[in-house]
Amino acid sequence: MNKAVYIATIEAFSGKSLISIGLMNELLTRKNKVGYFRPVINDYPEGKKDNHIMTMIQFFKLDLSYDDAYGFTRSDIIDLLNQGQENKILETIIRKYKKLEKKFDFILIEGSDFSGEGSMIEFELNVKLASNLSIPTILVSSGVSKTFEEYISNIKLAYDSFKDEKVEVPAIIANKIKPKNLKTVVSRIKKLVDKDTYVAAIPRDENLLKPSMRDILNYFDGKVLFGENHLEKPVKQYEVGAMQLRHYLNRLRDKSVVITPGDRADLILGAIQADKSDNYPSISGLVLTGGLMPEKPIIKLIEGVNTSLPIVVVNPNTYETTAKIAGLKPRINPFDTRKIMRSISLFKKYVDVKPILDKLIHYENEKMTPSMFLYNLEEWAGREHKKIVLPEGTDPRILKAACRLQANGLVDIVLLGKKDQICNIVKNKGINLDCNKIEIIDPENAPQLDRYAKKLYELRKHKGITEATAYDLVKDPSYFGTMMVLTGDADGMVSGAIHTTQHTIRPALQLIKTKPDAKLVSSVFFMCLPDRVSAFADCAINPNPNAEELAEIAIASADSAKKFGIKPKVAMLSYSSGSSGKGEDVEKVRKATEIVKEKRPDILVEGPIQYDAAVDPDVGKKKMPDSPVAGQASVLIFPDLNTGNNTYKAVQRETGALAIGPMLQGLNKPVNDLSRGCTVDDVYNTILITAIQAQENDPKSKSK
Repeated sequence: MNKAVYIATIEAFSGKSLISIGLMNELLTRKNKVGYFRPVINDYPEGKKDNHIMTMIQFFKLDLSYDDAYGFTRSDIIDLLNQGQENKILETIIRKYKKLEKKFDFILIEGSDFSGEGSMIEFELNVKLASNLSIPTILVSSGVSKTFEEYISNIKLAYDSFKDEKVEVPAIIANKIKPKNLKTVVSRIKKLVDKDTYVAAIPRDENLLKPSMRDILNYFDGKVLFGENHLEKPVKQYEVGAMQLRHYLNRLRDKSVVITPGDRADLILGAIQADKSDNYPSISGLVLTGGLMPEKPIIKLIEGVNTSLPIVVVNPNTYETTAKIAGLKPRINPFDTRKIMRSISLFKKYVDVKPILDKLIHYENEKMTPSMFLYNLEEWAGREHKKIVLPEGTDPRILKAACRLQANGLVDIVLLGKKDQICNIVKNKGINLDCNKIEIIDPENAPQLDRYAKKLYELRKHKGITEATAYDLVKDPSYFGTMMVLTGDADGMVSGAIHTTQHTIRPALQLIKTKPDAKLVSSVFFMCLPDRVSAFADCAINPNPNAEELAEIAIASADSAKKFGIKPKVAMLSYSSGSSGKGEDVEKVRKATEIVKEKRPDILVEGPIQYDAAVDPDVGKKKMPDSPVAGQASVLIFPDLNTGNNTYKAVQRETGALAIGPMLQGLNKPVNDLSRGCTVDDVYNTILITAIQAQENDPKSKSK
């Protein structure tokens, strides 16, 4: 079930704070603990904090620290993008979001502000973040300074951008709309989006557009002289005090701010007295320019007047202050109760929150994104420490992966090989692995050698193996590692970076053997495609499975996908879809599909079906319009090894997908094979998968 919503805009000053405040107020009436998160915030000088975050935390009394409430500053994002480290951005934000997800019932995520350097890339980043977090998004857009057609066109473009990345958009809120256009805007937007997308429009509200004295103070980074408790006074207009007092008093207007040099004692005292007088309008405050403080006698005089009028000092001169203040954009801050309550009131009046929250709280995103999948691997592997043995302890890729695992402490590693040789490779390759803090075993001189040899002999003597042969076999790293797993000295094994698949798998088949309910061992790859993660099987083990074996591979792969957070929708692939094709190969797939349906009616399965109809929604609708799998398959079962192996490699090379695996299915204990062309990331991820399998395999595991 969904636990978050992403509020995104397509421009600066859209008024999304109003939406965030209004929605937070409603969420807190339905959920006990609601969190708040901003992936990207503006850069602030030392001691300054993000207004949005502080408003949410302080006004709604959220149990949330400031540092946990955001991912990066804008300058950090730009630096990382310039270094080509987009993945680090996604990984960090997902990690911080997931930390909050454990603590809160629901999380409101507010996108970036589109202000300052890098604003051109922010929209795309918001789309990517919402997609990778798999979170539905409410779109907010401002109607200020746009023609009607421009506004509608921008909304449509933004909506399509999110939908193209498979992001659900349950609501669009048009903000700052002229009151006379509210109904027309809603009607036009509804024609451009899905019928179940809720659309609302909120009018431009002058009360929210007026800055306060606190806005002026923050804008100029000024200093408060008087009236600190009254800085929320709204400002309607500005008056420059340069003429003599007798002329200036006639120019004062209601809720105006007097801008005057700090040494104009006559205007300062005159404005204070005018504000207290029934014969002149009330003013909102004084801005003293040039960094000039009134002289001590004047300060003393003001102190005795007992005024509540805010008086602030700013550094620019009067001309500069007047010119700059025109660009001031008011912001809601934690102290501005007036604006916060006004925002809540407007949201309640113009937005029917029930259809939005019904969708958000009951929405379930079936898509697993690559970034989320990789995050989950680390999260799940770290729930309980498992010991994984790596027979190829002298391969630099293995050692680099072990180094990462040692650093993050998710899995306990055993390296097989001679310690001095391994330590020399670590030193010469500059690998930051502490050889003194990782278990290294030399199979040829291990204290377990006799015990393992006797066990192996007992298990294989019926096959004609001698004690001497058993003793020689366990010195082989693959057999030694397998014996560690078999005896419980290790929880799983990963090999294949140097050795062949046969060398890795044969000892496991001979000694660990298949589970009682499994007739064969099969493999599955987790294919991390650009926008989703799919399971491909069998692409590594069984050359030409029959219908019964194909069905078993499909069931095992569906169960594996589910264990790793992927909702299984199984496509039994063939060269034809539905009942159109004939031939021995198609019939095998058709029969396998029927077996899956009979044995496991809980699994959504379709077959025979072509690859394009399985994964492309448009093709799926055309070829098999009534199928619950067509166009949205997450588990793809290939009819034979030739097709599966070539397809996964073609997809990997042509799309840049990360292929994690093969993960072996059906063994009593986890042993996994690597490709000899594997990367450090492949090794690292396969070890994590093996550790997770070991948890699932352990009846005492608390994480099951």
